[in-house]
Amino acid sequence: MPDKVRIFDTTLRDGEQSPGISLNVPEKIEIAEELTRLGVDVIEAGFPVASDGDFEAVKAIADHVKGSAVAGLSRTAFADIDRCWEAIKNAEQPRIHVFIATSPTHMEHKLRMTPDQVLAEAVAAVTKAKSYTADVEFSPEDGTRSDHGFLVEVLRAVVEAGATTLNIPDTVGYGVPDEFGKLIALLVDEVNPPDGVVFSTHCHNDLGLAVANSLAGVAGGARQVECTINGIGERAGNAALEEIVMAIKTRSDFFGLETGIRTEEIARASRMVSRLTGYVVQPNKAVVGRNAFAHESGIHQHGVLVERSTYEIMDAEDVGQEAAQIVLGKHSGRHAFQDTLEKMGIHVQGDALNQAFKRFKELADRKVQITEADLEAIVAEELGQLGETYTLESYEVRNGTGDTPWARVVIEREGVKAEAEGEGDGMIDAVCGAIRRATGTDGRLVGFNVSSVTEGVDALGDVTIQLEVDDRRVTGRGVSTDVVEASARAFLSAVNIAMRLRSERAGVRAGDESGP
Repeated sequence: MPDKVRIFDTTLRDGEQSPGISLNVPEKIEIAEELTRLGVDVIEAGFPVASDGDFEAVKAIADHVKGSAVAGLSRTAFADIDRCWEAIKNAEQPRIHVFIATSPTHMEHKLRMTPDQVLAEAVAAVTKAKSYTADVEFSPEDGTRSDHGFLVEVLRAVVEAGATTLNIPDTVGYGVPDEFGKLIALLVDEVNPPDGVVFSTHCHNDLGLAVANSLAGVAGGARQVECTINGIGERAGNAALEEIVMAIKTRSDFFGLETGIRTEEIARASRMVSRLTGYVVQPNKAVVGRNAFAHESGIHQHGVLVERSTYEIMDAEDVGQEAAQIVLGKHSGRHAFQDTLEKMGIHVQGDALNQAFKRFKELADRKVQITEADLEAIVAEELGQLGETYTLESYEVRNGTGDTPWARVVIEREGVKAEAEGEGDGMIDAVCGAIRRATGTDGRLVGFNVSSVTEGVDALGDVTIQLEVDDRRVTGRGVSTDVVEASARAFLSAVNIAMRLRSERAGVRAGDESGP
């Protein structure tokens, strides 16, 4: 059995299905490029048949990203498989990932198909996908609630049809580690595929067991793990890539396995995904949380100072948590700014560079030192604004004891400025109300989060706002040393995304399934 575990990252597919996440093409390419630097084996770039926008994003990733296999998800319908291949065919290593549900619940209530029909459909789909590429993955959706005998029958049939990866999804997070590990071991033994065919896991976190189940699957014989950065995904999310990788590395004495992940890139990948999606990483999150390597207890502090291994089982530098801070100030020029970004692995040019540099200079006038984390936040914000309809020209707020908070904003759209005023329960509420009037947007605020990018009194405030517009949630992001300005930028960013999605909606061809 191979001693390497392949890492299949589905941040851009399953991760983006999280409520409120809507990444544009430049953002998806930025994440995909970071995933290749991280060393993931397979990037699941999206679900091409879901919409024209998803198709274009998958195609762009397949066309530009080098170093990792690029997979597209597809249902078993031949039209879906054709669409998937059209999107990924230019990839260095294209993979078609087909799925169909095999549990009694799904077959009866969702598919309305008999087991024999599902079996025939699975074989036909894999055969079709195999006519396009040698690399075909098959997933029996809701595998943990499927009859084990039927699973074996289906998996044997798709292997004969040409499937090279057999992925067992715990689609609803129902499994527990002992049970899931035994299921993988049983399937490895009963299916007994030829050399080169790999078993895989895809575990959801509804019971908080996604990572534990995935590792149990690895112990049972799986040699691919499907996971996401920061564990994002539908409902309670997926198995977290950073936890899977570091568990295998840290407990190599137990697993006797390795991955190809460059672990020093983990923290940067985590920060990037957090800022581009608007999903904040909890401070005590394993491996990548702000407190993952922090010690406040005097006993712990003393122990770590004497010998780090007394209270740390991982070296923070191994996951990029202690990277040297890059210090830039208001006197730094464009060349130094771009050179610093390049050294960080962030490649921006043209309008994106100009906008990011302009924001950097604005913030450098207010903040003595600009750190690497600050630069990532600035670039992430500006990339999210590319192609936007509205920009924030200026704002003014007024508040005081006994007074009603008031705000005035000036926004610009295609060279035309608009001005509006608003009142609210506080200055943030007032400035968001003014933007509503200026843009004519009637979205409902359903989520608001503010955090600091770095520490200190001059830290950048990082605000994410979720709006519900046209029965769809969108997430906007803004950064500034002034939390009111950051909130205004985040609100306007959400408005712009909502407008973009509204204009694209006519071209959407939504799939009726979200995948494993």
